[in-house]
Amino acid sequence: MIKVLSTSWPLLLGVMLLMVGNGIQGTLLGIRGAIEGFSTFEISLVMSAYFAGFLLGSQLAPSMIRKVGHVRVFAALGSLISAVLVVYPVAADWMVWTALRVLFGFCFSGIYITAESWLNNAATNETRGQALSAYMIVQMVGIIASQAILNVGDPSGFVLFVIPSVLVSLAFMPILLAPTPAPTFQTTKGLSFRELFRISPLGCVGMLLTGGVFSAMFGMAAVWGAMEGLSVRDISIFVGALYVGGLVLQYPIGWMSDRMDRRLLITGLSGIAAVTMLIAGLADLPFTAYLVAALLLGGITNPVYALLIAYTNDFLAQDDMAAASAGMIFLNGFGAIFGPIVTGWIMGQVGSGGFFLFISALFSLLTAYALWRMSRRAAPAGTAPSAFLVPTASPVAATAVIEKDR
Repeated sequence: MIKVLSTSWPLLLGVMLLMVGNGIQGTLLGIRGAIEGFSTFEISLVMSAYFAGFLLGSQLAPSMIRKVGHVRVFAALGSLISAVLVVYPVAADWMVWTALRVLFGFCFSGIYITAESWLNNAATNETRGQALSAYMIVQMVGIIASQAILNVGDPSGFVLFVIPSVLVSLAFMPILLAPTPAPTFQTTKGLSFRELFRISPLGCVGMLLTGGVFSAMFGMAAVWGAMEGLSVRDISIFVGALYVGGLVLQYPIGWMSDRMDRRLLITGLSGIAAVTMLIAGLADLPFTAYLVAALLLGGITNPVYALLIAYTNDFLAQDDMAAASAGMIFLNGFGAIFGPIVTGWIMGQVGSGGFFLFISALFSLLTAYALWRMSRRAAPAGTAPSAFLVPTASPVAATAVIEKDR
C-alpha cells in the first residue's frame, strides 16, 4: 500500500477533493430545493438529471479523450463543474437546475474515466488491487467529510455552493501536476446486451434494480430529511451514515462471497434490506433508529452491487470481463435515471415514508428474482477468491464499447 501511495497520492488526493465537492452538492441541492419551494417531484427530476448526463458522458467522453487527450478533457470538464456549482444559487429554478445537473453528470463521467484510467495505467499487476482499494477508500472519505462541511454555512446562501466549487478547482492541481504520464486510451472487445443477459440474467436485472436503489438513496435522502423537518446537521449525519455503512461492510461481505454461493448472499442481504426499509417506511421511528437503517442500507447496497458483478464474472472468460462490466454498469446507470423520479412521485403521494418504501420494493423484487434464478441454474464451480470486485464509484470505470443488439 505504501508503494501505491508513493506513486499515486496526487491522483488520490485530487479524487478525494472531487468527491468532497460532489458530496456537498448532492445533499445541498435537496435541502436548498426545499427552501426554494420546489415540489418533491421537481426535486426528483433535478436529481435524476445527473444520471442522464452521466450516461451521456460515458458514451461521448471516450471519443473526446481519443481526439484531444486526457489532460485537455480533464481540464475542460473540471472548469465546467466549477462554473455549474456557482450558477445553482444564482438561477434557483428547478428547470435550470435540471439542465445544470445533466451537464454536471456529463462532466463527472469524463472526470472519472480520466482519473480511473490514469490510476490503472500507473499501477502494476501486483499493485492494481491495492490501488483500486485505496481509490475506493479516498472516495468514501471524501463524501463522508463533505457532509460535515455542510454545517459550516447557511444552505439558503452562497457559501456552501462556493466551497465545493473551490475544492473541485483545487482537485485538479495535484492530478494535472502529477509526474505520471497520461495513459493512452484504448478500447476493448465489445459485448451486446442480449449476450450479456444470456450470460447472467440475475446480473443484468440486479444492476437495473440496484441502479434505482443507488439513485433514490443518494439523490433523495436529503429530500426525505427536509420533509421530516430535520436540521442540516441531522441530514448530513443521515447521508454520511449511508456511506459509512458501505465502507464498513464492503470487505466482510466480499470475504464471505468468495466462500459460498454468491446468490445466497444476494438473496439474504436483499431480503434484510427489504424488511428494514419496509419498517422504516411504515413506522414512526426515532432519529437514532433511522441512522441504523441508513448504516444497514449503505452497508448492503454497495456490496450487493459488487456481488452482482462478481457473480456475472464467474461465467466469463478473462477477455470478456471488461466489456461485461461496462454493460452492467451502463444498465445500473440507466436504472438510476428513474430512481429519484419514482421516489419523488411516491413521496408526493404517501409522504416522506415513500423514500424507504420504494427502496423496499426494489429490494423485494431483487430477492424474488434471485430466488427464482437459483431454481433455474446451478452455482458456478471453482470460483476464485479474487473474483469478488470492489466497485468504483463511477459507472465508467470500464470504458469498453457495448455493441448494439443486432
